[in-house]
Amino acid sequence: MTTTLARHWPEYAMEAAGLGLFMASAGLFGILLYHPASPAVHALPDPLARRVFMALAMGLTAAALIYSPWGQRSGAHLNPAVTLTFFRLGKIAGWDAVFYAIAQAAGGVSGIVVITALTDGWLAHPAVRYVTTLPGAWGVGVAFAAEVLISFGLMAVVLAVSNTPRLARFTGLCAGVLVVMWIIVEAPLSGMSMNPARSLASALPANLWTAFWIYLTAPPLGMLLAAELHVRLGRLPVLCAKLDHGGNRRCIFRCGYAA
Repeated sequence: MTTTLARHWPEYAMEAAGLGLFMASAGLFGILLYHPASPAVHALPDPLARRVFMALAMGLTAAALIYSPWGQRSGAHLNPAVTLTFFRLGKIAGWDAVFYAIAQAAGGVSGIVVITALTDGWLAHPAVRYVTTLPGAWGVGVAFAAEVLISFGLMAVVLAVSNTPRLARFTGLCAGVLVVMWIIVEAPLSGMSMNPARSLASALPANLWTAFWIYLTAPPLGMLLAAELHVRLGRLPVLCAKLDHGGNRRCIFRCGYAA
């Protein structure tokens, strides 16, 4: 454990910073698009229009993090469910998976805390509510099913695209597009999480734990189901746990590219 930590701490730090930046972006755009004092709320009174802008902001943030130098080195999981899925596929060692999950959770919470401090608490306003993920009007059952479905869809696409040589470089773009689509279409059902660390980062400072179990269980379930289907269908072998393997950067995973 200590040897692994000593060797791979830069990747853990990059995962923490990555989800921290993602949550900082979510917080800032949440304030911009939903806080009553923001001019954007008056310029865009239609909730759907604001959700579209939020979706574009978060999709671009996700893609930028995946293609960033840090994302290319750590693999840009930014999500314990993604890390768990690659552990199931034999692409990441056990202690690396543990430290990745801890770093992601710590980074996500830190991002929200920093934005709360920098914006004088505007993130706590009931209209923004720390950008928490909560079940929509259709209830807990629909929220759980929706989270499983979108998590399954994201991982299925990531595995299919990242392991097809001529398409692999588009994995980050595909992930970003799916984030945009899911926020527009699915967010009213569950808040669109797909990520236990992302939901924790909002729930902890908000002290709002409504149906939090959904966001702990549904994303890993959906992604593990996608991995199981990928394996059972005999699709292309999973080469690496990185979403983007460009940039010639160090790889700490059980990597097929090295072979």
